[in-house]
Parts: sequence; C-alpha cells; structure tokens
Amino acid sequence: MRIDEFDYHLPDAAIAQTAIEPRDASRLLVARTLEDRRFADLPEVLRHGDLLVVNRTRVRAARLHGTKTDTGGKVELLLLRRLDERRWEALIRPARRMRVGTKLRFDDIDGAVLSNPVDGVVSVVLEAVDGDVDDLLPSRGEVPLPPYFHGSLGDPERYQTLFAKTVGSAAAPTAALHFTPRLMSSLTNAGVTVAEIELDVGLDTFRPMSGETLADHRIHRERYVVPGDAADAITATRNRGGRIVAVGTTVVRTLETAAAAASLGGSGHSDLFITPGYEFRLVDAMLTNFHAPRTTLIALVAAALGPGWRHAYTAALARGYRFLSFGDAMFIDEVRS
Repeated sequence: MRIDEFDYHLPDAAIAQTAIEPRDASRLLVARTLEDRRFADLPEVLRHGDLLVVNRTRVRAARLHGTKTDTGGKVELLLLRRLDERRWEALIRPARRMRVGTKLRFDDIDGAVLSNPVDGVVSVVLEAVDGDVDDLLPSRGEVPLPPYFHGSLGDPERYQTLFAKTVGSAAAPTAALHFTPRLMSSLTNAGVTVAEIELDVGLDTFRPMSGETLADHRIHRERYVVPGDAADAITATRNRGGRIVAVGTTVVRTLETAAAAASLGGSGHSDLFITPGYEFRLVDAMLTNFHAPRTTLIALVAAALGPGWRHAYTAALARGYRFLSFGDAMFIDEVRS
C-alpha cells in the first residue's frame, strides 16, 4: 500500500492547543456508528466484564538545554531511549555540523556525541558529575511537549496520565490522558476492570512514515513489559468472554507483540508495524486519539477499523473534534480480524 493512502488534510485549527478540564470532558466518537459521546460516558459505552488495558509509562523530563564545550554554542537534546548505563539515543538540535566527538555540557551532566546525525538522531554518552543521569533529569530536564502543541500547561503533570508510574517514554500515551479518578470509579461500578502494561513511547511518535509504500518504512524498536498480573487478567477476561479493550496504539502494539511470544507475560522489544490486513490476536476493541496524517498510528487505526477510518476522520473534522495529543478520542468497538 502507498503511504499517501494514509494522508488527509488536517487544518491547523483542528489541532488542540489547550488541555481541556476536566480531562474526561473531552469528546468521544464511536467510530462505526459515528455517534457523538463524551469520554465521561465511557461506562455506558463499554460492557460489563470488559478489561481496559492501559500503558503505565511516565514521560521522562528528557529535553536538555546546554552548550558545546569547545565553542559555547547552544545545543538541545531530546533523549529518546537509554541504550545502556552511559549511552542514549537522542534527537539533537542543531544537528548541522554536529560530529562524532563533539563535547557537550548540560549543567552538571557532561556528554559527547558518539555518532553522526541521521535525521537529527545521534547516540551520545552522558555522565553526571554526581549520581545517575536519570536521577538528575527531573530537576535538570523538561518534559517534552509535542512539537505541534504551541499552548502552555499550568502544570507539567497534565501531560502525564493518571496511570503514569514507570519513567521511560519520550511522549505520553495520549489515549489515556482522558481518564480521571471519578471516571475510574464509575468504570468499576459498571463492572469494567483495568490492567497495566508498559511500552516506552519513542521516536515514531514524532515522525511521519518515510518512503513511498508501507514496505519502505521501518518502525523503531521500543521496550515493553506485560506484568504477570496483567497477563493473568487478560487470560481470565478472555476465558469468561469479556473484551480486551486497548487504551491507545502503544497498548495495541504491546499486546499483539506479546501474543506472538512464547509467554504472554514478560518483557521484550516491539518493532511490530500494524497495517491493513493484520489479523489481531488479542485486542478486541480500542480507544485512541485522532492522529496526524501519514503516520504509523493512522496505519494501525486503518488496520483496526478498515476503510471506515477515513469516514470517521472526515466526520470528526466536520463536527469540530480536536485532534492530536490534547484532543478528543475515538472508540473502535470491534477491531477487524
């Protein structure tokens, strides 16, 4: 399939530039019927016995501002993932003239570039003057908001989900940004349960697909964990005929990767690229935000919803739904298999 089949016109005015309050006041489009609901209506939209699976990853304060040691020129790093104790994969700005061996300084964190930039991405070594780099990031770094979001947040925690626990992502799993404690209480009363997994959201969140066809694009590997209690809850739900409802594309990719592994529970890395024609093994339904054109996320939605994805997006734009990270949500009540 050609990548341009996943293109559509997204007006700037449709991109959410404010974070709605309360979170569950966002709108919810039921994809197959094109019914307009509120996210707070989720207990009525789901069924008794459904299992919501959420990503409990927490966004790392991964944006660092510093200088090149030799010239004093300004430099910015966006840490994408930790490769080992000392090495990180990062987006670097400005990338031009950045070469292997360039020394960097970010307050009390020293660094050096280990690879020449490829599409702005480098590997770097970082060492804290005292302690571990990850321990210093909450006070030295900034939580990286999406590049298309030009608004401001009164509280940086607004870009963390209700479930955020394990630090590791470069961006939030945005489908879960709509949940509130009040909504969770209502879901419990409606007989809906929750399980938590982890997938570190990485580079592909920021980038459109490359090349001309889906076959030309290679998705990046991301670490995932399916804890034993989550695996047990998934198995029990399926055995009693309940639905596995993935909250976001990161959860879909995690569960479908784990479903193909020797054991559902455990950890690993996912480079699963879900495209139209994919046969879902574990996920029955999904909640998701509205995504940017020509992204792997659109390809996944098209795989789950079929050609109707375009009708849903056209309706959402016509009805004034808000798109991307701080926008509204869509419910796909049955994925294609």
